[in-house]
Amino acid sequence: MGVSRRCAGEQRGAAIVADEIRVAIDSEADIVTARQQGRALAAELGFSSGDLTLIATAISEVARNIVAYAKRGEIVLSHANQGSRRGIVVVARDQGPGIPDIAQAMQDGHSTSHGLGFGLPGAKRLMDEFDIISQVGKGTTIVMKKWARRHG
Repeated sequence: MGVSRRCAGEQRGAAIVADEIRVAIDSEADIVTARQQGRALAAELGFSSGDLTLIATAISEVARNIVAYAKRGEIVLSHANQGSRRGIVVVARDQGPGIPDIAQAMQDGHSTSHGLGFGLPGAKRLMDEFDIISQVGKGTTIVMKKWARRHG
């Protein structure tokens, strides 16, 4: 189980990444670590307790898919600023078999592992932004963002 932090420069677009946490994923224990690290980073960013739970759950879902389908990959956590908005970025990356039909995989109830089929569509609903890129035989990258709500 590996967790590392490093500074990074400006990311594509308006988002600026000031800190990055990488969690290697290849077991159930790593899913827990990624969830805990994501929750801790989101707490640092001032997310509400309800949003902390949503973020942690979304991280669990995409990390679980890495273990189930690709066997190994990584979760990269970072924070982003876009104008006055602050948020968390979660990137789930693997070099597994890829997803042959993304549209089908994003349908509620679809599962190739005899599960409930709520993993990817559920994670998408929990976050504010969700993008998936997958190539059969090359792997999958999912980028999710959650923006902190303003209080007051």
